[in-house]
Amino acid sequence: MKNTTSETAAKYAFQIPVNKNAFANGARDGFPIGLGYLAAAFSLGIAARNAGLTPFQSTLASLLCNASAGEYAGFTLIAAGASLLEIAVVIFITNARYLLMSCAMSQRMATDMPGKHRMAMAFFITDELFAINMARPGYLNPYYSYGSAATSLTLWALGTALGTIAGNILPMRLVSAFSVTLYGMFLAVIIPPVRHDRIVGALVIISFIGSWLFSQLEIFSSISAGTKTILLTLLIAGGAALLFPREAEGGQEEDRDISHVEEAKSEETREDV
Repeated sequence: MKNTTSETAAKYAFQIPVNKNAFANGARDGFPIGLGYLAAAFSLGIAARNAGLTPFQSTLASLLCNASAGEYAGFTLIAAGASLLEIAVVIFITNARYLLMSCAMSQRMATDMPGKHRMAMAFFITDELFAINMARPGYLNPYYSYGSAATSLTLWALGTALGTIAGNILPMRLVSAFSVTLYGMFLAVIIPPVRHDRIVGALVIISFIGSWLFSQLEIFSSISAGTKTILLTLLIAGGAALLFPREAEGGQEEDRDISHVEEAKSEETREDV
């Protein structure tokens, strides 16, 4: 048992050349992603400044929450005076997709990978970093994940800090103008799927209408902004999941594979007979 433990520790030590190379490759692949993060996070820093956060606080938030949508939701709720529980629930719902990504990534990890590396890799998951990690052949090397996170997420936090600092220096009119760029980023996120899926487009419109109604109707006036966001998310996402369920990707391929296996077994049985 001790030998096995020592062998595993040696395998995942940074000093090993293969791990050093994996880290360097990850840092190289994560850098262009980080440049994109830098621009997007600048607008996020403006939102943090509008919520009353200092550059240190906004940078720490970006280091601890590696998701633009979740971070923006958090800053918006902070600005609205939401409770900590509301902020936590909304960010959890917004970032729930990373649960699925973590499950998918776990299938590509070696069985002897220590838990600390599994947890660290899960923490560094973003949409883009998940994609480049899963594109790697064979078992995932945790140091590739660390390298890609070292460059991309550092630039993400730097962009947030610069945006917050700029928001404290620039005139209010210019700060308001920069705030609009964040909405443009989210439009860039929703427009591609809307163009290819009418159901998604309808849900986006329903979200807009629902958000407007929740802000205008007196029956919802006593509900905080965070609770409104939670209710809208659960109602719209839950209703869509019930009314328009999606089949698992690759389900048909799996069915064909199963049928091929059954045919092969039946042929072997006939040959034995």
